[in-house]
Amino acid sequence: MANTNLANAKTAKNDEFYTQYADIQKEINAYLDYDPNVFRGKTVLLPCDDPEWSNFTKFFAQNFELLGLKKLISTSYAPESKKYKMPYQPTLFETQQPYFNPDKSKTNGKIFVLTRDVTGDNRIDINDLEWQYLEGDGDFRSKEIRKLRDEADIIVTNPPFSLFREFVVWLFESGKQFSIIGNVNAISYKEVFPLIKDNKMWMGVSIHSGDREFGVPETYPLEAAGWRIDENGNRYIRVKGVRWFTNIDHGRRHEPLQLMTMDENFKHSKHKEIRGRKDYIHFENYDAIEIPFTDAIPSDYEGAMGVPLTFLDKYCPEQFEIIGHPHGDYGLELGLKPFPRELKAKNKGLRGGDLYYMKDGKPELPYRRILIRKKRL
Repeated sequence: MANTNLANAKTAKNDEFYTQYADIQKEINAYLDYDPNVFRGKTVLLPCDDPEWSNFTKFFAQNFELLGLKKLISTSYAPESKKYKMPYQPTLFETQQPYFNPDKSKTNGKIFVLTRDVTGDNRIDINDLEWQYLEGDGDFRSKEIRKLRDEADIIVTNPPFSLFREFVVWLFESGKQFSIIGNVNAISYKEVFPLIKDNKMWMGVSIHSGDREFGVPETYPLEAAGWRIDENGNRYIRVKGVRWFTNIDHGRRHEPLQLMTMDENFKHSKHKEIRGRKDYIHFENYDAIEIPFTDAIPSDYEGAMGVPLTFLDKYCPEQFEIIGHPHGDYGLELGLKPFPRELKAKNKGLRGGDLYYMKDGKPELPYRRILIRKKRL
């Protein structure tokens, strides 16, 4: 499965997934629909790129004038800092430059900068990118890239999956606007969830479900259920559970969910788990009801509700408040009652801090719930 490839990427540090141009365009356009000037006069940094191949670089360079950018900066990792076991071969583009250095080509990252019309064709676009070698290997944690981060206004990238936690911390040290790609399960990370709860970070607009296709290097193992090689030999895999994480505002975030009452859900819900019932399941160790589907949230319930992580795709902060994430230490902090001793004795694997309800005399732990309640208008 594609998710297996994500797990393997985290283990082996094989994080070089190339985002598709259309996915970038759709997300950025949603921000522009809400605020046409969001990028105007701004410096955009793409700090985990491979500028010679990256669709992030292509998109922002091609749309430099349309977006009204002041400056575009794109940086790459040095080939030797990547974990692929393959002989390194510099591109023809690099070797044809007068400042090509075969030693730096392996050990140093590159920086591409776009600020002016270099070609003299009276426009600023991808043909005007100027590049040189970085002093270091291009790691976003280095002083060199931190300095570029502090210069930028907005940071956009697909950071390494294995370093997503560190990258989020790195972003919030700067206080800059950002839009990055990650896995939906990152919502549960201790470095991420408090930011979502406090409305300092939220889900993007354009990816809500299903999977997305990413380009991968020629050495990447094609073990996913969904993969292909195009007519030019480019390799792609499909990855499930991908989301945009951002602090750039967009209109979808302020659209309230259209909800039915409890009785209407029991009569008309499209989910057989809800339709025909007389009540919602109540958790045993927290005063909240279990809501297995976002569209089954009742409009007339005022108490706490446990909803799936994917609720955040449609979360409107004017309509709901997030109480917490009831799992492990988070749950203990929320005051979840511990499992009865006799229940734990019969059901190994139960741990404190997790929500549960009883079904046929046995404890059921729903997957990754978020506790929410309606806001009183």
